Amino acid sequence: MTYTIKILEKAERELAAVPAKDRKRIALHIDELVDNPYPSGAQQLKGAFKNHFRIRIGDYRIIYQIENKVLTIVIVRIGHRREVYRKL
Repeated sequence: MTYTIKILEKAERELAAVPAKDRKRIALHIDELVDNPYPSGAQQLKGAFKNHFRIRIGDYRIIYQIENKVLTIVIVRIGHRREVYRKL
């Protein structure tokens, strides 16, 4: 099964603010989610955001939701580890 990737506008703006070398690494990880939405190292968040997952890429994090019924992955946030969880 292959999933469709949907990136929210806020996440697109956050990705544009990331330095170019890190942006390429993040884009590769997003592309890999199409085939495997649960890659090794992905963790489910807890509390009010228990239906969100996160992937670590160096100091950056990708926060996303998986919609299995429609085979879609929604990228919610992309940002530095110290800031990405603050306004989730």
